[in-house]
Amino acid sequence: MKFLLIGVFFALTLFGADTKQYQVNEVPKHMSVKEKKERFFSLVAPVVMKVHKELEQRFDDVNKTLSEGKTTPQIKRLKQIYKVKTDQELLMALKPHPASITIAQAAMESAWGTSRFFVEANNIFGVWAKTDKVPRIAASVKRGGKHTIWLRKYDTLEAAVRSYYGMMGRNPVFKEFREVRYKTENPYEIVKKLDKYSEMGEAYTKEIASVIRYNKLQRYDQDMNTSKP
Repeated sequence: MKFLLIGVFFALTLFGADTKQYQVNEVPKHMSVKEKKERFFSLVAPVVMKVHKELEQRFDDVNKTLSEGKTTPQIKRLKQIYKVKTDQELLMALKPHPASITIAQAAMESAWGTSRFFVEANNIFGVWAKTDKVPRIAASVKRGGKHTIWLRKYDTLEAAVRSYYGMMGRNPVFKEFREVRYKTENPYEIVKKLDKYSEMGEAYTKEIASVIRYNKLQRYDQDMNTSKP
């Protein structure tokens, strides 16, 4: 029981949830920078860690099966979903990048969990809705002053995180990103290939790296590594 309580305390401290209970759809007024980040980490970090752990386990299972020269109906289905033909392409698509990158992008894209899209649509990563067949929410500012920008609306933050990882694994735009994240776990090398995620280009990648470094987000990667058997 003693070790269980210590583990719970560590988890709450790591995610910043040992002080207040925050809600996605409620943004406290007059928050300090410290409280804003505390709210963000308590809401987002546990979700990212949960999804990342599941995706990493799936990657390990598929990798093990393929290394044994086998295949399964699930693997065949995954190749269809990710629109790939070779085993290596599938592994590149399935391998999740470090949680530090995901959390840094979430912070930037959601203004540390205070953006309207975050609060009203659980949209953490600024993902657009390309069709009216999915739940969506309109941006208040039109692109070029004429065209309405629609963003995806998710039921939960977890759904948004899963959608984000799926997009990074499928979208042809992030092919080079997938190639690099397959070869290394170094977030500072991987983020260099996120220049196509934003119109900011290279400046965006440098900002993501800065967010990781300044907020010591690699602690989340280290936690994932220590949790492995």
